[in-house]
Amino acid sequence: MGLEWDMKDQVVLVTGGSRGIGRAISLLMAKAGAQVIVNYQKNEEAARSLEEEVRSSGGKVGLKRFDVASPEEVQKACQEIMESYGKVDVLVNNAGVTRDQLFVRMKPEEWREVMSVNLDGAFLCSRAVARSMMKRRSGCIVNISSVAGIAGNAGQANYCAAKAGLVGLTKALAKELAPWSIRVNAVCPGFIETEMTGRLPQKVKDEVLRSIPLERFGTPEDVAWAVAFLASPMARYITGEIFNVSGGLYM
Repeated sequence: MGLEWDMKDQVVLVTGGSRGIGRAISLLMAKAGAQVIVNYQKNEEAARSLEEEVRSSGGKVGLKRFDVASPEEVQKACQEIMESYGKVDVLVNNAGVTRDQLFVRMKPEEWREVMSVNLDGAFLCSRAVARSMMKRRSGCIVNISSVAGIAGNAGQANYCAAKAGLVGLTKALAKELAPWSIRVNAVCPGFIETEMTGRLPQKVKDEVLRSIPLERFGTPEDVAWAVAFLASPMARYITGEIFNVSGGLYM
């Protein structure tokens, strides 16, 4: 399937962009002609591998290592990005972690870590680029939430709460930033084949698969296409929306 648009001259920042869904988003944005900045924190090998893949295909990519849960690191990194590239047109808040545990056994640090990365990170990164977008009266933010944030999942109280928080943050920012022509939307993936879901027991996977009307698990590319659409001019009149990419798992 060919690209129906291009993102030439667009600067796109993807947090957690070196693996899984973030990697697919980064690759697709680069293929569309954008200058992609890939945020990562720990896995430099994966980030370098992505960088090499993008550049070997003629794409434009830069790497930026920082912790999305650190206000100081986020502010410093985003300031350096805007100094280097002049702007951030599209922010994709994708960075996320899981620390699954039954609620009664969940430790406060397991709750806090997931909230800090998955929800606080989106707040901090959005805040760091919002003023620049407002000055230019242009911009797009796409938050990667999850159907778990809408429907809930046993053993994932921290993850579900953080992803539900992203839905609320999306709607609030969409209303607040609309006067400056900044669009804010969220994508809620269902069961996507990534390293994160690959660790689940086969019994759990089989049970989930039986509940998906399209009778297959999603791929990172399925999510990337939804993000690319929302970031494109074709979605210029769409803001505050929550897009489920779940094969019908949640509807």
